[in-house]
Amino acid sequence: MTQLTQDALVERLAAIVGTDKVRTDADSLETFGKDWTRIYEPQPSAIVFPKTTEQVQQIVLLANEAGLALVPSGGRTGLSAGAMAANGEVVVSFDYMNQISEFSAVDRTVKCGAGVITEQLQTYAEEQGLFYPVDFASAGSSQIGGNISTNAGGIKVIRYGMTRDWVAGLTVVTGKGDIVRLNKDLLKNNTGYDMRHLFIGGEGTLGFVTEATMRLARPPKNLTVLVLGVPEMAAIMNVLHKFQSGIDLTAFEFFSDKALNKVLARGDVQAPFETETEFYALLEFEAETDAKMDVAMQLFEVCMEEGWVFDGVISQNETQAANLWRLREDISETISHWTPYKNDLSVIVSKVPEFLQEVEAVVVREYPDFEIVWFGHIGDGNLHLNILKPDEMPKEEFFERCAGVSRWVFEITEKYDGSVSAEHGVGMTKKPYLHYSRSAAEIGYMKAMKAAFDPNNVMNPGKVIDMD
Repeated sequence: MTQLTQDALVERLAAIVGTDKVRTDADSLETFGKDWTRIYEPQPSAIVFPKTTEQVQQIVLLANEAGLALVPSGGRTGLSAGAMAANGEVVVSFDYMNQISEFSAVDRTVKCGAGVITEQLQTYAEEQGLFYPVDFASAGSSQIGGNISTNAGGIKVIRYGMTRDWVAGLTVVTGKGDIVRLNKDLLKNNTGYDMRHLFIGGEGTLGFVTEATMRLARPPKNLTVLVLGVPEMAAIMNVLHKFQSGIDLTAFEFFSDKALNKVLARGDVQAPFETETEFYALLEFEAETDAKMDVAMQLFEVCMEEGWVFDGVISQNETQAANLWRLREDISETISHWTPYKNDLSVIVSKVPEFLQEVEAVVVREYPDFEIVWFGHIGDGNLHLNILKPDEMPKEEFFERCAGVSRWVFEITEKYDGSVSAEHGVGMTKKPYLHYSRSAAEIGYMKAMKAAFDPNNVMNPGKVIDMD
């Protein structure tokens, strides 16, 4: 195996992508060597910007030859350190692989380079009279390749599913340096193993996604938002069940009073109504007709009569709908001031109330000085637990104490047959806790797949699983 000096490394990479597409300056190493997590310090050796699948292949072949470790970099919006380069890795950025091509109105598909921004695809779909439904707060900066590699979910999963439900075909470069085109964009293809689904959610550990054919949908009509004040978590589940019995929801979100108060304190948005409750639910649905709106109002009245809802407000136009969504979508940015320790958990929907109650009881009991903020995609069983750092506490001490919290939280998650990572991936931060959601047999098979696709462990090593 060839060992390269730093100068030789840069020279070899430049021979593949061009001198202007390799960076080693301190600012680039800092920027491209990390994601949104703040636990690890970025320490990459170089950043390389390929423009084609073939260039990615050449980089992977060089990595195998020289024993390099590669880390993929998309929009760097991840929350599990899946795109962290903390050990001298070469970062492969897909920023220049951002072309949209081969749109088919008949198939409702479009081909995207891995570096296409999520919002860019959403806008393109809208221009074609169609809709790309996977949506979340980081849509303006996250990239399709990263979304696929983490199987991104977001706010409309209850109606449209996860990213994997919209991937018609993939082009990937495996850890061996093979270019493989998966599924060929077919709707029906029962010819053995569908390997798309190994790379979707694989966090770049088996290979790098370089291109994807994404499916599109018809655009929703007259999306209407309803925000409800709810006295307790069990009541939220009653509201969900009641509304789903009468209309198809496109979103069903929740947030706690603490989350709402943090957002309101910024002064950018107003409270939805005067009544204060412990929890809030945000529902979105298509009000295509007056009859559909009448059904929604009837369901709301039933929830009020049953005592499940204390107050509510409904949007009358797009501007009001967007402002109501901000009550939920502004939470992450708002609480970032407190360097939150995030846990992204899921259980089956019916178990959410008792699960949340049990988790909060443990955290409050053990760490009464920590403030807890809950929100999430409750319609699909996904809860975001955010523990806020006290202003006077050093970051290192805070994260160390939160590690103890995580163990207790994940033990409860295991008890409820849940997942320690609903949509943020495993990366480095969740890797020590993978066994709470995956059996020893499953982890063994995951390692076997990693060895088959990436025998020299050059693709995002140290993420999801360890190969030693």
